[in-house]
Amino acid sequence: MKKIIIADDEHKILMSLEYSFKKNGYDVYIARDGTEVLEFLKNMIPDVILLDIMMPNLDGFSTLEVIKQNEKLQNTRVIFLSAKNNPRDIEKGLEMGADAYVTKPYSIKKLMQQIEEMFE
Repeated sequence: MKKIIIADDEHKILMSLEYSFKKNGYDVYIARDGTEVLEFLKNMIPDVILLDIMMPNLDGFSTLEVIKQNEKLQNTRVIFLSAKNNPRDIEKGLEMGADAYVTKPYSIKKLMQQIEEMFE
């Protein structure tokens, strides 16, 4: 079973993504900000991390920086899922090492398909 951490501070987004990924056979972990993601990473290596950028305490960009410094996480896919749709933000996210950058609003079906294709 693939493990996914979903990090977002919007409750409705977390609930709909959690439901969809569980329904598709994922082991789902929920984080409300980057610090919670880093707490999970102390004890597990997920297959995928869905990361919002604008979150309290520790934003998505800063969280990705920490993830990329950890060699144990080099095979973990990181996807930004953000309302920040400015081309500069998208470019920054990808340059920092994100595997993909998906802007809100998004299609859960397409997001799921994109993630599945990463493991083919």
